[in-house]
Amino acid sequence: MANFVLVHGAWHGGWCWQRVVDRLHAQGHRAHAVTLTGVGERAHLLSSLITLETHIADVAGVIEAEELGDVVLAVHSYAGMIGTAIADRMPQRLKHLVYVDAVVPKPGESWSSTHASATREARLAAAQASPDYAFPAPDPSVFGLAADDHAWVQRRQTPHPGHTYQAPLAFDPARVASVPRTFVDCTQPRLGTIDSIRPRVRDRNFWDGAWVGGGGARVVELATGHDPMVSAPEELGRLLAACA
Repeated sequence: MANFVLVHGAWHGGWCWQRVVDRLHAQGHRAHAVTLTGVGERAHLLSSLITLETHIADVAGVIEAEELGDVVLAVHSYAGMIGTAIADRMPQRLKHLVYVDAVVPKPGESWSSTHASATREARLAAAQASPDYAFPAPDPSVFGLAADDHAWVQRRQTPHPGHTYQAPLAFDPARVASVPRTFVDCTQPRLGTIDSIRPRVRDRNFWDGAWVGGGGARVVELATGHDPMVSAPEELGRLLAACA
């Protein structure tokens, strides 16, 4: 039996991992799908006071409250910021860190740092216009979803807390790299805001060489879109189980 903690990306909630959680439970594993403050079933807590540190505390709190060790931590998209922070602050609790088509920052970068200026400006403008300083979700078609999957994600997405967007993250790359890492590159279709991350995780000099050191890093490609927990749960579940 292994311990999995699954963290969704922006606009989503723990609900998006449902198909993967079912598969992991069927194999006898413990799987906790975290919902970050202000989204999903916690959307009633949406507030301009929510920051990146709020979301880091959400995930650390699950690990602490459930007394989990040897955790396979899977972080999707925006949550790559959170996974990096958890690996920096509590590496001894992690067995493997899986970046699922996720942001992999450099020290001092924010989630927005690698985005095109037009994307950045549009999201910040939307947040400024919102009473809760949040920005709305895109159409799920950009994640490669169609038909029932598209409809499910579209009706479940919620605005994302805006103060998580430009918050810089300080961390020690060598400490994060002490945890074995996998980057899941979702290739059909590729999401544009992750394009700048793909060459990083294939660069031996990333994090001044620390990326390939420590526990080691690998890249695995999945021929699906940006929400593989929805569009390819069998393949993603199998990949996560192998990390345990």
